[in-house]
Amino acid sequence: MKFSIRLNNDLPVARYPELARAAEEAGFDQLWVSDDLFLRGVWPILSACALATTRIELGTCVVTPATMHPGEIPLQAAALPTLSGGGFNLGLAGGAAGFLGWVGLAHERPLAATEAAVRQLRALFAGERGDAGWAEEARLRFGTRRIPIYLGATSPRMQRLIGRLADGGLPLLFPPEHFSEVLELVRAGALAAGRSADEIDLAACIWVSVAEDRAAAEGALREKIAYYGHAMGEAVLARLGVAAEELLPASRAAQVGGDVGRARALVPDAMLRLGVVGSGRDLLGRLEHLARLGA
Repeated sequence: MKFSIRLNNDLPVARYPELARAAEEAGFDQLWVSDDLFLRGVWPILSACALATTRIELGTCVVTPATMHPGEIPLQAAALPTLSGGGFNLGLAGGAAGFLGWVGLAHERPLAATEAAVRQLRALFAGERGDAGWAEEARLRFGTRRIPIYLGATSPRMQRLIGRLADGGLPLLFPPEHFSEVLELVRAGALAAGRSADEIDLAACIWVSVAEDRAAAEGALREKIAYYGHAMGEAVLARLGVAAEELLPASRAAQVGGDVGRARALVPDAMLRLGVVGSGRDLLGRLEHLARLGA
């Protein structure tokens, strides 16, 4: 079993090498960093982490071809394995409509766009032309190692695509108790593609907020839910019994008003089931079953 940690890209870049070293020393196997719009850039963050560590695997969680063209992604991604002693995993996803809407981008056919991007990236990493519709010149001018591609997914269709196509999966934004449902969807996708689900490295991407003071841990989780709530898909919210409209006041307070205290207070209590809060002992009760399921 692997142990991973995922950090948001909302801290000063200089903080990440220190955090990466701490994660490595604590025994984590993987470190993932998000790439959300208008925060810090994931590529310089991971480059700094690569130079500060020797063993831990690094990865994006996630970049999207909706904002970074598949012809550009390999130029950044191919550098990381040459810097990181532990290797690099490319986490990719279709993007969240809520975030893409900030910059006027339509969220059109994310499943098809993600599948096409995976095939284009694999061709480029193999030294081939990225796509039949691209020019003959559309090839990398340097050799690169094989880079595992993980797919971030919140919807059932995207989770099945993990099984059909990806080296690994990053199912996002779900309570730990629902991991078995995600696992079945990934297995169904693998079966349809004639693959074994055992080939797929499936991470349980659970929000965790650790503190001996439970109220402090809960407050930190509320802050993240307020910021990202507007981008959560229908499948996620349906699991929790929350309507998208219920999250809008908290999201507006977090993103536009900058009132963290008010944003936390406006998060519906039901949303707290999305993550795990409390001390290490509290976490164990809701997470230990993931090991039995093969996370």
